[in-house]
Amino acid sequence: MSIDSIPIWAVFIATIIVVMAAIEIGQRLGQIVRRRSEHEKESPISAIAGAILGLSAFMLAFAFGVVWDRYDARKALVREDAVAIRTAWQRSDFLPETDRAEADKMLREYVDLRLEFAQGASLAPEKVRDVLAKTQEIQDRLWNAAVVNARKDMNSDVAALYIDALNAMNGVHATRVAVGIQTRVPNEIWIALYLITILGMVGVGYQTGIAESKRSIAWPVLALSFALAFALIASLDRPDSGILKVPQRPLIDLQALMAKSPAIRN
Repeated sequence: MSIDSIPIWAVFIATIIVVMAAIEIGQRLGQIVRRRSEHEKESPISAIAGAILGLSAFMLAFAFGVVWDRYDARKALVREDAVAIRTAWQRSDFLPETDRAEADKMLREYVDLRLEFAQGASLAPEKVRDVLAKTQEIQDRLWNAAVVNARKDMNSDVAALYIDALNAMNGVHATRVAVGIQTRVPNEIWIALYLITILGMVGVGYQTGIAESKRSIAWPVLALSFALAFALIASLDRPDSGILKVPQRPLIDLQALMAKSPAIRN
């Protein structure tokens, strides 16, 4: 099962439960060992627990850095997408009138489709596939029309410019799909993060058990902190979660520009 199938709120709550349970288990183990052997010292345990927690913090920082870089990449790709679509839309003016009207209509629909997808709430896999299929259909229709016109005059620089714009638009789309939909933090890394965190929390609980300390308010605070970190990483890793959405202002501005322009530009 992929972590993508688990809601963000469930990741948050599950992390709190896991951390609290690990501390509780560690404390009980520490109390058992303390009753059986008074020679067990707190200092070595403290150093070991600190080392494991340090490793956990490093792993969380590494995972956060990866997903944050990808979030920045998605923001940059929105700008590139808007520029590529606008270029293709403007260069479609050079097409014959019938093809120009059809290209204009399809490019407007293309922008609307992208914004509907990006600004919507969390989408089911079937909806994602449906949107991608519609996007591919529009790209194919635009490309086929461009090829037909290019074959009428193989030496046309204008046709070459329009085809180049369509290539750029399709390339940005492929990159957005790869970065935003297909690329995820592997399940193996999530498992490693949780295992290291659990070991660290067991160490913390074991230390309190050896020291014969009682339960502290610091435990829920510690669990809440780790839950926030895990939930934030999961949210950044999933652009379709409805949380921490990538701003779509460049595409919104392009949509407004298209709306102000006549359907067929002379």
